[in-house]
Amino acid sequence: MATIAIYSLKGGVGKTTLAVNLAWCSATRSARRTILWDLDPQAASSFLLHGTAGRDQAQAMFSRDISVAKRAQPTPVAKLDLITADASLRGLDQLFHTLDKKKRLGKLIGALTDYDRVLLDCPPGLTETADQVMRAADLIVVPVIPSPLSQRAYEEVIRHLGGKVPVLPVHAMVDRRRRLHADALAANPDWPVIPMSSVIEAMTVQRAAVGAFAPRSTAAAAFDQLWRTIEHRLAAGLAAG
Repeated sequence: MATIAIYSLKGGVGKTTLAVNLAWCSATRSARRTILWDLDPQAASSFLLHGTAGRDQAQAMFSRDISVAKRAQPTPVAKLDLITADASLRGLDQLFHTLDKKKRLGKLIGALTDYDRVLLDCPPGLTETADQVMRAADLIVVPVIPSPLSQRAYEEVIRHLGGKVPVLPVHAMVDRRRRLHADALAANPDWPVIPMSSVIEAMTVQRAAVGAFAPRSTAAAAFDQLWRTIEHRLAAGLAAG
Protein backbone atom coordinates (compact mmCIF):
# COMPACT_ATOMS: atom_id res chain seq x y z
CA MET A 1 0.00 0.00 0.00
CA ALA A 2 1.14 3.55 -0.74
CA THR A 3 -0.27 6.85 0.50
CA ILE A 4 -0.37 9.86 -1.82
CA ALA A 5 -1.28 13.24 -0.35
CA ILE A 6 -2.60 16.03 -2.55
CA TYR A 7 -1.58 19.10 -0.60
CA SER A 8 -0.97 22.81 -0.98
CA LEU A 9 -0.28 25.67 1.37
CA LYS A 10 -2.72 27.74 -0.71
CA GLY A 11 -6.37 27.09 -1.47
CA GLY A 12 -7.91 27.41 -4.91
CA VAL A 13 -5.04 25.79 -6.80
CA GLY A 14 -6.82 22.69 -8.13
CA LYS A 15 -6.08 20.34 -5.26
CA THR A 16 -9.45 18.55 -5.26
CA THR A 17 -9.40 18.34 -9.05
CA LEU A 18 -6.11 16.49 -8.84
CA ALA A 19 -7.27 14.24 -6.01
CA VAL A 20 -10.42 13.04 -7.76
CA ASN A 21 -8.80 12.54 -11.15
CA LEU A 22 -5.77 10.75 -9.74
CA ALA A 23 -7.97 8.47 -7.65
CA TRP A 24 -9.97 7.67 -10.78
CA CYS A 25 -6.76 6.92 -12.71
CA SER A 26 -5.52 4.68 -9.90
CA ALA A 27 -8.71 2.64 -9.90
CA THR A 28 -9.39 2.66 -13.63
CA ARG A 29 -6.05 2.90 -15.42
CA SER A 30 -3.98 0.88 -12.93
CA ALA A 31 -6.84 -1.30 -11.58
CA ARG A 32 -5.61 -0.54 -8.07
CA ARG A 33 -7.88 -1.00 -5.06
CA THR A 34 -8.08 2.69 -4.22
CA ILE A 35 -9.59 4.84 -1.49
CA LEU A 36 -9.82 8.62 -1.47
CA TRP A 37 -9.94 10.09 2.04
CA ASP A 38 -11.41 13.59 2.01
CA LEU A 39 -9.80 15.56 4.86
CA ASP A 40 -11.01 18.99 3.73
CA PRO A 41 -14.08 20.30 5.63
CA GLN A 42 -15.34 21.81 2.37
CA ALA A 43 -15.97 18.19 1.28
CA ALA A 44 -15.57 18.92 -2.44
CA SER A 45 -14.13 15.48 -3.25
CA SER A 46 -16.99 13.89 -1.31
CA PHE A 47 -19.48 15.83 -3.46
CA LEU A 48 -17.80 15.01 -6.76
CA LEU A 49 -17.72 11.28 -5.96
CA HIS A 50 -21.35 11.17 -4.77
CA GLY A 51 -20.42 10.54 -1.15
CA THR A 52 -23.06 10.43 1.56
CA ALA A 53 -21.71 12.30 4.55
CA GLY A 54 -22.85 11.52 8.08
CA ARG A 55 -23.84 14.38 10.35
CA ASP A 56 -20.57 15.79 11.69
CA GLN A 57 -18.98 12.35 12.09
CA ALA A 58 -15.76 12.75 10.09
CA GLN A 59 -13.71 13.99 13.04
CA ALA A 60 -14.90 11.23 15.38
CA MET A 61 -12.66 8.64 13.69
CA PHE A 62 -9.60 10.40 15.07
CA SER A 63 -10.68 10.48 18.72
CA ARG A 64 -12.89 7.42 19.16
CA ASP A 65 -12.52 3.69 18.65
CA ILE A 66 -14.21 3.71 15.25
CA SER A 67 -13.16 1.43 12.40
CA VAL A 68 -11.92 3.63 9.56
CA ALA A 69 -12.51 0.85 7.04
CA LYS A 70 -16.18 0.74 8.02
CA ARG A 71 -16.49 4.40 7.07
CA ALA A 72 -15.46 3.63 3.50
CA GLN A 73 -18.20 4.02 0.90
CA PRO A 74 -18.31 2.69 -2.65
CA THR A 75 -18.34 5.25 -5.44
CA PRO A 76 -19.72 4.97 -8.99
CA VAL A 77 -16.17 4.02 -10.04
CA ALA A 78 -15.19 0.36 -9.79
CA LYS A 79 -12.31 -0.25 -7.32
CA LEU A 80 -12.63 3.28 -5.90
CA ASP A 81 -13.98 3.87 -2.39
CA LEU A 82 -14.35 7.10 -0.45
CA ILE A 83 -14.14 8.34 3.13
CA THR A 84 -16.24 11.49 3.23
CA ALA A 85 -15.57 14.83 4.88
CA ASP A 86 -17.95 17.11 6.73
CA ALA A 87 -17.91 20.36 8.68
CA SER A 88 -16.64 18.67 11.86
CA LEU A 89 -13.16 18.58 10.30
CA ARG A 90 -12.88 22.31 10.94
CA GLY A 91 -11.84 21.35 14.45
CA LEU A 92 -9.36 18.66 13.43
CA ASP A 93 -6.25 20.77 14.00
CA GLN A 94 -7.26 21.47 17.58
CA LEU A 95 -8.10 17.81 18.12
CA PHE A 96 -4.67 16.70 16.90
CA HIS A 97 -3.09 19.24 19.22
CA THR A 98 -5.13 17.96 22.16
CA LEU A 99 -4.51 14.28 21.41
CA ASP A 100 -0.76 14.87 21.08
CA LYS A 101 -0.42 11.75 18.93
CA LYS A 102 1.95 12.71 16.13
CA LYS A 103 1.19 9.69 13.94
CA ARG A 104 -2.55 9.30 14.56
CA LEU A 105 -3.45 9.72 10.88
CA GLY A 106 -0.72 7.31 9.80
CA LYS A 107 -2.00 4.68 12.23
CA LEU A 108 -5.53 4.99 10.85
CA ILE A 109 -4.26 4.74 7.28
CA GLY A 110 -2.35 1.60 8.25
CA ALA A 111 -5.68 -0.05 9.08
CA LEU A 112 -6.88 0.34 5.47
CA THR A 113 -5.35 -2.98 4.49
CA ASP A 114 -7.85 -3.73 1.72
CA TYR A 115 -6.39 -1.01 -0.50
CA ASP A 116 -3.35 -0.62 -2.73
CA ARG A 117 -3.47 3.17 -2.92
CA VAL A 118 -4.71 5.71 -0.38
CA LEU A 119 -5.14 9.26 -1.68
CA LEU A 120 -5.62 12.16 0.73
CA ASP A 121 -7.40 15.35 -0.30
CA CYS A 122 -5.88 17.70 2.27
CA PRO A 123 -7.01 21.08 3.56
CA PRO A 124 -4.68 24.00 2.79
CA GLY A 125 -2.28 25.55 5.26
CA LEU A 126 0.70 24.60 7.43
CA THR A 127 -1.35 23.12 10.25
CA GLU A 128 -1.42 20.20 12.67
CA THR A 129 -3.37 18.26 10.04
CA ALA A 130 -0.71 19.03 7.43
CA ASP A 131 2.00 17.75 9.76
CA GLN A 132 0.04 14.52 10.29
CA VAL A 133 -0.30 14.14 6.52
CA MET A 134 3.42 14.71 5.98
CA ARG A 135 4.28 11.97 8.47
CA ALA A 136 1.86 9.53 6.84
CA ALA A 137 2.46 10.09 3.13
CA ASP A 138 4.81 8.21 0.83
CA LEU A 139 4.53 10.99 -1.76
CA ILE A 140 3.14 14.52 -1.60
CA VAL A 141 1.72 15.97 -4.83
CA VAL A 142 1.66 19.78 -4.75
CA PRO A 143 -0.34 21.72 -7.37
CA VAL A 144 1.35 25.01 -8.25
CA ILE A 145 -0.35 27.67 -10.36
CA PRO A 146 2.26 29.41 -12.57
CA SER A 147 2.35 32.60 -10.51
CA PRO A 148 4.82 34.13 -8.05
CA LEU A 149 2.52 33.69 -5.03
CA SER A 150 1.84 30.04 -5.75
CA GLN A 151 5.53 29.40 -6.39
CA ARG A 152 6.35 31.11 -3.10
CA ALA A 153 3.85 28.89 -1.27
CA TYR A 154 5.42 25.79 -2.82
CA GLU A 155 8.90 26.86 -1.70
CA GLU A 156 7.57 27.33 1.84
CA VAL A 157 6.23 23.76 1.79
CA ILE A 158 9.63 22.46 0.68
CA ARG A 159 11.34 24.35 3.50
CA HIS A 160 8.85 23.00 6.01
CA LEU A 161 9.33 19.40 4.87
CA GLY A 162 13.10 19.62 4.97
CA GLY A 163 13.48 16.71 2.54
CA LYS A 164 11.71 14.24 4.83
CA VAL A 165 9.05 13.23 2.27
CA PRO A 166 9.29 12.98 -1.54
CA VAL A 167 7.42 15.83 -3.26
CA LEU A 168 6.07 16.02 -6.79
CA PRO A 169 5.21 19.59 -7.89
CA VAL A 170 2.60 19.91 -10.64
CA HIS A 171 1.87 23.00 -12.68
CA ALA A 172 -1.92 23.36 -12.51
CA MET A 173 -4.46 25.58 -14.31
CA VAL A 174 -1.92 26.30 -17.02
CA ASP A 175 -2.70 28.63 -19.94
CA ARG A 176 0.31 28.50 -22.24
CA ARG A 177 -0.86 31.67 -24.04
CA ARG A 178 -0.03 33.70 -20.93
CA ARG A 179 3.53 34.95 -20.77
CA LEU A 180 3.72 34.44 -17.00
CA HIS A 181 2.64 30.80 -17.38
CA ALA A 182 4.99 30.16 -20.29
CA ASP A 183 7.92 31.58 -18.33
CA ALA A 184 7.09 29.41 -15.29
CA LEU A 185 6.92 26.28 -17.43
CA ALA A 186 10.24 27.14 -19.03
CA ALA A 187 11.81 27.56 -15.57
CA ASN A 188 10.59 24.10 -14.46
CA PRO A 189 10.37 22.00 -17.63
CA ASP A 190 10.34 18.68 -15.74
CA TRP A 191 7.17 19.43 -13.77
CA PRO A 192 3.99 17.70 -14.98
CA VAL A 193 1.42 20.10 -16.44
CA ILE A 194 -2.36 20.15 -16.05
CA PRO A 195 -3.99 22.63 -18.44
CA MET A 196 -6.68 25.16 -17.71
CA SER A 197 -9.71 23.64 -19.41
CA SER A 198 -13.48 24.00 -19.63
CA VAL A 199 -13.62 20.20 -19.49
CA ILE A 200 -12.08 20.28 -16.01
CA GLU A 201 -14.54 22.97 -14.93
CA ALA A 202 -17.36 20.66 -16.08
CA MET A 203 -16.44 18.16 -13.35
CA THR A 204 -18.70 20.01 -10.91
CA VAL A 205 -21.66 19.44 -13.24
CA GLN A 206 -20.79 15.90 -14.28
CA ARG A 207 -19.69 14.93 -10.74
CA ALA A 208 -17.08 12.63 -12.26
CA ALA A 209 -13.42 12.53 -13.19
CA VAL A 210 -12.50 13.95 -16.59
CA GLY A 211 -11.49 10.55 -17.91
CA ALA A 212 -15.01 9.25 -17.27
CA PHE A 213 -16.88 11.80 -19.40
CA ALA A 214 -14.22 13.27 -21.72
CA PRO A 215 -11.70 10.45 -22.22
CA ARG A 216 -10.26 11.89 -25.45
CA SER A 217 -9.63 15.36 -24.05
CA THR A 218 -6.24 16.94 -23.54
CA ALA A 219 -7.02 17.22 -19.84
CA ALA A 220 -7.73 13.49 -19.52
CA ALA A 221 -4.42 12.72 -21.22
CA ALA A 222 -2.62 15.07 -18.81
CA PHE A 223 -4.10 13.34 -15.76
CA ASP A 224 -3.19 9.93 -17.20
CA GLN A 225 0.39 11.04 -17.76
CA LEU A 226 0.60 12.48 -14.25
CA TRP A 227 -0.65 9.23 -12.76
CA ARG A 228 1.96 7.25 -14.68
CA THR A 229 4.61 9.60 -13.27
CA ILE A 230 3.31 9.02 -9.75
CA GLU A 231 3.29 5.24 -10.16
CA HIS A 232 6.86 5.41 -11.43
CA ARG A 233 7.92 7.53 -8.45
CA LEU A 234 6.21 5.17 -6.02
CA ALA A 235 7.76 2.10 -7.62
CA ALA A 236 11.22 3.67 -7.44
CA GLY A 237 10.71 4.69 -3.82
CA LEU A 238 9.40 1.31 -2.70
CA ALA A 239 12.24 -0.46 -4.53
CA ALA A 240 14.77 1.80 -2.83
CA GLY A 241 13.17 1.17 0.54
